[in-house]
Amino acid sequence: MSLESFIVALQWLFLGHFVVLNVVYLALNLIALFELRRHLGARVAESGSALAAELDLPISVVVPAYNEAMTIGESIRALLQLEYPHFEIVVVNDGSRDATLDTLVKEFSLRPFPEAYRVRLATQPIRAVYRSVLYPQLRVIDKANGGKADSVNVGINAARYPIFCVIDADSVLQRDSLRRAVQPFLDDSTTVATGGTVRIANGCRVSGGFLEEVGLPRHPLAMFQIVEYLRAFLFGRLGWSPLNALLIVSGAFGLFRKEAVVAAGGFRADTIGEDMELVVRMHRVLRAQGRPYRICYVPDPVCWTEAPEDLRTLARQRIRWQRGLIESLKLNASLCFNPRAGSVGMLAFPFFLLFECLGPLIEVVGFLALVAAAIAGLLSFEAFAVLTGLSIVLGILLSTSAFVFEQMSFHVYPRTGQTLRLFAFAVLENFGYRQLNSVWRVIGTFQHLRGKPAKWGEMKRLATWHRPG
Repeated sequence: MSLESFIVALQWLFLGHFVVLNVVYLALNLIALFELRRHLGARVAESGSALAAELDLPISVVVPAYNEAMTIGESIRALLQLEYPHFEIVVVNDGSRDATLDTLVKEFSLRPFPEAYRVRLATQPIRAVYRSVLYPQLRVIDKANGGKADSVNVGINAARYPIFCVIDADSVLQRDSLRRAVQPFLDDSTTVATGGTVRIANGCRVSGGFLEEVGLPRHPLAMFQIVEYLRAFLFGRLGWSPLNALLIVSGAFGLFRKEAVVAAGGFRADTIGEDMELVVRMHRVLRAQGRPYRICYVPDPVCWTEAPEDLRTLARQRIRWQRGLIESLKLNASLCFNPRAGSVGMLAFPFFLLFECLGPLIEVVGFLALVAAAIAGLLSFEAFAVLTGLSIVLGILLSTSAFVFEQMSFHVYPRTGQTLRLFAFAVLENFGYRQLNSVWRVIGTFQHLRGKPAKWGEMKRLATWHRPG
């Protein structure tokens, strides 16, 4: 094959990928729109009977914590204020090297608490169990370092209730989040997992564990991530959920039926994307068993978390996410184009493989091929400008549609200035930020192919959104 033919083939690959991707995105957008309208209508029609039913469905909130001394106190205080009739909090200190455990002991009056501990999932050794004198529903487990997945498995072993919720230690739940996130379990007994919405806390104000004011960050990187999260949750996950083909329940905020997770083997400690891998594996196991089940996304329960504001930390995060995606698909490859797997195997899995996993590589290589073709005279600069412009315009359309969904439904950022800034960044993210993300994901792909060990790395936290209570 000549160089000219190769470049032309790359152009067609890029164009075909681009067309199919945006057709699927448009379909997800339409599904998400109808689902959002249905959900908002159901929320208006909520009755008090659901609240009464919650008394029969207590929840264990599992909080894995590693080096979270800066924010752990505020996060736990926020959890203690949740509007839910019956829940416990199990904090798992994963061998932190900072003052995380000391902070918990001091702020919540912890005392050693001997209790029976049933090991259903293998984990690193437990050092001690503590219970709060002030808050009987709060327990803290100190263990040897083993990573987030290992810590969550410890929390599952210790959980007393049939439903458990996983939340990151640096995050804050809105007070009604548990009540809203548990609703699918009440509506359908086959529900095994639900995920809520994760929003960016940078620019907000949290005091005494309570979200007092919703604001926008000053740093452009955090602003870009707000738009990115809106797009990922409000039409990505909301679009896949009605098809029962949701492959991701965020590790920052998700509810699971304990027995279903234990039966699937718990969270894998040898993966970097343990949250997605578990959900994909649950699809695979339950489909193979022929059991009816639902895994769904609920848009209005909100978890607020800090986003990185420096390029180095953000790059590590996105590289890690890409490697976690690859591992999740690779470990559960039998789902791909498997008719027995229904919409998961025939729609969601192929989409994530071809467009989320391989898509960044196709986009980067395709764009470079277009540039090379234009320079070599194989493609007119007018055609190059049209293709590049079309890509940017459709990207803007997707970003702004997520912004419109937000304004139509939850309107979390009500001030005019906030609305204008969000809209501006929904447009601007397509001029460099989105392309940079693709480059980071390509790096993650090559790191995986080279067999480079995956590491979480240190999350640089500013915690400027926390205020003393």
